[in-house]
Amino acid sequence: MMMMMEEKKEGEFLTVPPFECAWPKDLKFREAGRGCVAFEAFARNDVTLVFRENVGSQHYHYKRDNSPHYTVILGSHRNRRLKIEVDGKSVVDVEGVGLCSSAFQSYWISIYDGLISIGKGRYPFQNIVFQWLDTNPNCSVRYVGLSSWDKHVGYRNVIVLPLMHQNHLSLWKHVDVGYGGDYIHEECGQEELEDELSAYDKWGLQNFLESWDLSDVSFIVGMEERPVPAHKVILSSSGHFPLTSPDGVIALKGVTYPVLHSLLEYIYKGRTQILESQLASLMILSLEFEVMTLVKQCEEIIQQFKINDKLFDSGKRVELSYPNTSPHCYRAFPFGLAVDKKRLKQLYSSGEYSDVDIYIEGGGLVSQPHKIILSLWSVPFAKVVISS
Repeated sequence: MMMMMEEKKEGEFLTVPPFECAWPKDLKFREAGRGCVAFEAFARNDVTLVFRENVGSQHYHYKRDNSPHYTVILGSHRNRRLKIEVDGKSVVDVEGVGLCSSAFQSYWISIYDGLISIGKGRYPFQNIVFQWLDTNPNCSVRYVGLSSWDKHVGYRNVIVLPLMHQNHLSLWKHVDVGYGGDYIHEECGQEELEDELSAYDKWGLQNFLESWDLSDVSFIVGMEERPVPAHKVILSSSGHFPLTSPDGVIALKGVTYPVLHSLLEYIYKGRTQILESQLASLMILSLEFEVMTLVKQCEEIIQQFKINDKLFDSGKRVELSYPNTSPHCYRAFPFGLAVDKKRLKQLYSSGEYSDVDIYIEGGGLVSQPHKIILSLWSVPFAKVVISS
């Protein structure tokens, strides 16, 4: 007997009954064919997500869908298999990938022009466990459905994230050759990656802004607990951030994402924009982490408003940029950025936050630098360490 659609919340999670699918209105890719959904789920088996061009009906089930769609099933066959279906036909059926749990676990699934990436963990674009490339991709999928098979599935903290430039490069870097393994490789994707990384004139610290590549710390910002990646050596040389947490997480529940983004953009790019109404919040956050050049600029602009008796306009933006004293600065790190070069040298000398050891034949260990610093000056090195 077919059960009625049941989208009830028990506590703070959504329970989806057998053979049904929930379509929350906010689970929609910003760009058709490209997006990432991060979520927590608990089930003994068959955590199932559906991706299609339009929202399904209340009694939708992917087994009865004749429209183009992708289906990803975590823990099929009593949590012994991982499956991917295209328009109802199985294209991936891998044994030994048991992902489900009777307690809530974190997962993410991304789609980028047919490249489907599946990962486990709280932070998207890390801990990839499987990838598959559709050589005839469905670039119209946009809506995400939360489904089940023959048992109830619980979902919570479900959020759709856009796939930014850095994110889709990170995903392509994991793609390997051969259908027999976990991944499929398409040469056009590799060529695109090489073209992107060979653009030396566009290379610099800005490429690592909010990128999971080489990140070793993350902010959890706002009530929605949005994860935002960063790099300890960059933060430590730009201010005073609490970087001693064993899980590498800095919680900022009282801060909104646009304010944190402006702070990181200032650090990684040397310039940022923010709404006038958010300027005071940016100054407070910058003061908390002692990014003093940004604090000073915020104070000066706020003082100008007071002198001119001007009210903050919530719709207008303020531009802030690091005071550059070098007339011929190179665009890559560390020139023109809010970085204390003495502090950077101290981090190198002490090996603090180092994440790579360099040996030479016959000489042993000669250096313990930081991958992101080396990557800024050497695109070939960046290609090696990011893909490793």
